[in-house]
Amino acid sequence: MSTLPEPLRTALALARTGVPVLPLRAGKTPFGNCHRCAGNACGGRPNMKSAGPCRCPGVCHAWAAATTDPAVLTSPAWTAAWHRAVTVAYHPGGAGLTVVDLDDAAAVTWARETLPATRTMETTRGEHWIYRGAMTSHNAVRPGVDIKSTMAYARWLGPGTGTMTALPDAVRALAVKEPSPARPAPQTLAVPTGVRNGKCPHRTPTYLARGIAMAEQRITAASNAVHATVYRTFLAVLSTHGRCGCLTDAHITRLFTAAQTKGETLRHCTDAWTNARTRLGL
Repeated sequence: MSTLPEPLRTALALARTGVPVLPLRAGKTPFGNCHRCAGNACGGRPNMKSAGPCRCPGVCHAWAAATTDPAVLTSPAWTAAWHRAVTVAYHPGGAGLTVVDLDDAAAVTWARETLPATRTMETTRGEHWIYRGAMTSHNAVRPGVDIKSTMAYARWLGPGTGTMTALPDAVRALAVKEPSPARPAPQTLAVPTGVRNGKCPHRTPTYLARGIAMAEQRITAASNAVHATVYRTFLAVLSTHGRCGCLTDAHITRLFTAAQTKGETLRHCTDAWTNARTRLGL
């Protein structure tokens, strides 16, 4: 074991704890694809939504190469990469984690005033705040703040300090809050008039709450055909509650967040919601 390069020793230790890892080369970037995978000629990982080594023996497809398999990590191709590596990266989403990457002092100050305390790691310019729970990765959710979780990698900077806490709604909300004009935020439905007090006429408010919770669960449980599942779920919710005036921004945001956690983009969510409304004539 002592003959192994230091990055590989660190990677193996992390892999034993269930953290998928990969090597980073000079410049702190992943190794480029091998000739078999150049230009994604091999097709890449299925939908590029799950971590794991490519079928080729190389360290390909960036975050999707991350693995916990010691046989892969110590294979000849990977060992050669580890000898050239300058540090270790990991796939936070694959470990059930989310990294809030704070890139400067102002971002760190904002986090300390806004977010629940959790485990932190110092970076060159700021800090990484690590939460237990995965979500869709997003860059530049606010000045100096990126979210790294599914379909992303983060540098391993050590064990950090503090107790890791559950991913808060305040972080999830960053993914749908104040988007660019090209990706509009979910809006309250424009429902037909004539609904008294905006109350759900079907049964009780509990009926709506249960329906939203079941819709979230249906999306979260999807193991394939996620986009189709999201659309069908949106369609079911709108067919039941789209005309009664009871859906709010908070309900829609919960559904969008569940979909984004499964890898859907905000644009996909918005398009699915709009298409469902159009089909129902809303």
